[in-house]
Amino acid sequence: MTFDARHPEAVEAVRRALEEDIGAGDVTSQATVDADRKAHGRFVARDRLVLAGVELLPVIYELRGGVDSIELLAASGARLEPGQTVAAVQGRARTLLECERTALNFLQRLSGVATLARRYADAVAGTGCRVLDTRKTTPGLRRLEKMAAAAGGVENHRIGLFDAILIKNNHIEAAGGVRAALERAFRAGLPVEIEVRTRQQLDEALAAGATHLLLDNLTPAEAREWVRHVAGRARVELSGGISLDTVRAYAESGADSVSVGAITHSAPAVNLNFRLSLD
Repeated sequence: MTFDARHPEAVEAVRRALEEDIGAGDVTSQATVDADRKAHGRFVARDRLVLAGVELLPVIYELRGGVDSIELLAASGARLEPGQTVAAVQGRARTLLECERTALNFLQRLSGVATLARRYADAVAGTGCRVLDTRKTTPGLRRLEKMAAAAGGVENHRIGLFDAILIKNNHIEAAGGVRAALERAFRAGLPVEIEVRTRQQLDEALAAGATHLLLDNLTPAEAREWVRHVAGRARVELSGGISLDTVRAYAESGADSVSVGAITHSAPAVNLNFRLSLD
């Protein structure tokens, strides 16, 4: 998924964020800065990071108006060192000030996701195993966070409940078993993946024609054993408690992919700042 800052969900997220922060107006800037004062500013990386979300800056300023120019000096996915300038903007000082926190919130959060995603992707390099993100995202920001994860080098799993079938343990229980769940799912005409938690469920799924298995909460050693048992009869995804310390061991099990919720639900924000100067 490329970083599409003009996607309606992205624009709406920006609009909500600006309304949340500015409300009826930036009373501090209105009280202290002349309305016609012009200024320029730079967004600067303070950490070593993988950038994501910089393409949102033009959207932010367009929604507020009052900016004469904006130059993006790096794109989502770029690896940056401390001190590198990300973007430069020029316009009304009040506009630059009122947009500062919203812009930094998006950049710091999304770049944090991309930076952690890159660490996971680098950790499995050369294994042939793909790292996937999950639906464990901030409500209302899923598309942006998945764009950031992709910018960091991992692959997007399904976007939501609507674009692929993932049969989990509660679905199996509600459907009346592995075979019953799969038989119904196959009729939907969508990609079908099924989570299995026991060897009995694994064999039932394979016998019922499963082509994509999710193996949850195994140790790396158990994962290797289960992958050998599958013997190429289905694609295998591993999930459950996979960390940066263990992801390579899981990737070396022979699985096709590993999914990591931490990429979005636990990514720490990175440090960028905004430096304003008068024209």
